[in-house]
Amino acid sequence: MENTKSQSLKIGVLTFHRCINYGSYWQAKGLVEGLQKRGHHAVILDHQSSRVNFSEWKCALQPVLPTHVPASDHALYRQKVEKFFKLFEGLPLSAPFDLNNPAEMDDYDLVVVGSDEVWNLSHPWYNYCPLFYGDGLKTGRLISYAASFGNYQASWGLEKDWANKLSQFDHISVRDDNSSTIIEQSLGFKPDMVLDPCLQFPINYEHRDLSQFAAPYVALYGHNFSDFFIREVRAWADREQLPLVSIGYRNDWADENWLTADPHDFANFMAGAKAVVTNFFHGCVFSLINSKPFVCETSAYRSIKVQGLMNKLGAEKHLIMEDTPSAVYHARLTEPLAPQIHQRIQNLQADSNAYLDEALAPKLLELS
Repeated sequence: MENTKSQSLKIGVLTFHRCINYGSYWQAKGLVEGLQKRGHHAVILDHQSSRVNFSEWKCALQPVLPTHVPASDHALYRQKVEKFFKLFEGLPLSAPFDLNNPAEMDDYDLVVVGSDEVWNLSHPWYNYCPLFYGDGLKTGRLISYAASFGNYQASWGLEKDWANKLSQFDHISVRDDNSSTIIEQSLGFKPDMVLDPCLQFPINYEHRDLSQFAAPYVALYGHNFSDFFIREVRAWADREQLPLVSIGYRNDWADENWLTADPHDFANFMAGAKAVVTNFFHGCVFSLINSKPFVCETSAYRSIKVQGLMNKLGAEKHLIMEDTPSAVYHARLTEPLAPQIHQRIQNLQADSNAYLDEALAPKLLELS
């Protein structure tokens, strides 16, 4: 005879949830809360690794390398890290288990791998980690949501052993064309394209008082910008008499630097900005969430995912190159976002919901 599992699933979300990074925090929180709102018991799988922690914390305390980090900034970055630690403990977490020993984890009806660069074999400390490819996960079903290979290029190909691991997934979705190409080349089918959780689900942030920043201000998010970009943005801000406020990282060319902001500070800050200047993926995402004019310089590490997002949404004109005229900076930083961008986001939200409807649907069980 046939029977079905309960509509409410016990779900584990496998992602990079302890990164000292605003985007990583919000996409992990957004995805698990989005699954909970669908009626499921969802938690973030709390994998632990002293090696990964050391690398993450070392980077967080000197995040703008190779740019020199002055001694005066060390205590400020430490404050930022400590604020992240407190917020991590407020996330819906599973019982902790060793990253290299998933046998310690609980059993789940379904595990969702993603979002973030969970399949990036070039990641500086999560590279070639079999857990994110499904190895050893104690689950009846395995899917991905908005998974990415990050800066691992499709032209490099995916080794057969890693492709075989991904073939065990019941459903696969990615968030960028590069990742889609890798899956198609290695597994022979085109995966579903879905939105980053920050664009798919509401960002439920606490209200924070930002009266220390006199409005209007321009949000500067990122670091190690190119000289041409700095020159053009600085000249535009001076002409418009708008202060540039850098959040999360020191940029000496900004008017102010706020290094100790936590993720809720960040969400409030981006929502209150007049415009956004960035070279980060989630700098673009939070500009889109809040309908802010923005410009983005592509960096070597983030170029694939930033360009993929802009191409997907028809927002390529917000990407800045070395030969971009000054008039384009002015237009992108003062004019409202094109209506078709929001329409494409809505269309992709519908596609993403449809993917989740199918991937989360309980399977019929045949019991003899």
